[in-house]
Amino acid sequence: MATRQRQRQSSVYCGEEGCVGRLDVRFRVGKNFRLTNNTDEKKRQRRTMTIVKTYPLGVLAIAVVLNFFVFGVDPVAVSVPSADSIHALIIAAVLLVINHTWLMTTTELTRVRFKMYSTPEEWVASGTSRQDAPEEGVRELERRHNTHRNTTENTIYFVLLVLVFVSVSPTTLAAQAWVVGYAVARLGYTYSYLSGNDKARGAFMSLSLLAIYGIASYLLMSLIA
Repeated sequence: MATRQRQRQSSVYCGEEGCVGRLDVRFRVGKNFRLTNNTDEKKRQRRTMTIVKTYPLGVLAIAVVLNFFVFGVDPVAVSVPSADSIHALIIAAVLLVINHTWLMTTTELTRVRFKMYSTPEEWVASGTSRQDAPEEGVRELERRHNTHRNTTENTIYFVLLVLVFVSVSPTTLAAQAWVVGYAVARLGYTYSYLSGNDKARGAFMSLSLLAIYGIASYLLMSLIA
């Protein structure tokens, strides 16, 4: 009888809200913990979404400030590209070719290392299938494909802008900073992505975007200068 009484007492918890079973206490604590976690997660999510939305505007603002206060903006004057602009284009083109060669080579080396293939015919000839590919190999190949895609989608806009940019007589400092800076940033992006350095990858991604926004904003500012 005394043992049952102790068991009954041990299963009851009394607090400011009255007495409840200890199972109820554990349930309430667990529920509150989950609610707190969900609330914190939603706050983090909202902060991240805010950063994503304001990020392009922040990069654009920096580009405008650099153009206006550091590089200087001349009115549009269509002409044959200057020697300084051509030199910047040559350096950028060489660096971008190096970057492409690097990506191309490391992609093929990854396929060779993990015995992966690029076409259905090669898979059939090897006597294996995509399902046989090791998980690490799939991840590493995807890393290189992502680097390729990011480089390509950014460079398309860069080329379209830079062809106009060098034809409107930009200042020498602006041409060198934005044109060469973009190519250097792409090399840094490739290195940091392939080496798994997320912080450096984000920094170089921002620098390449800054160069694109710098050229675009320069063109717009030169129209109204």
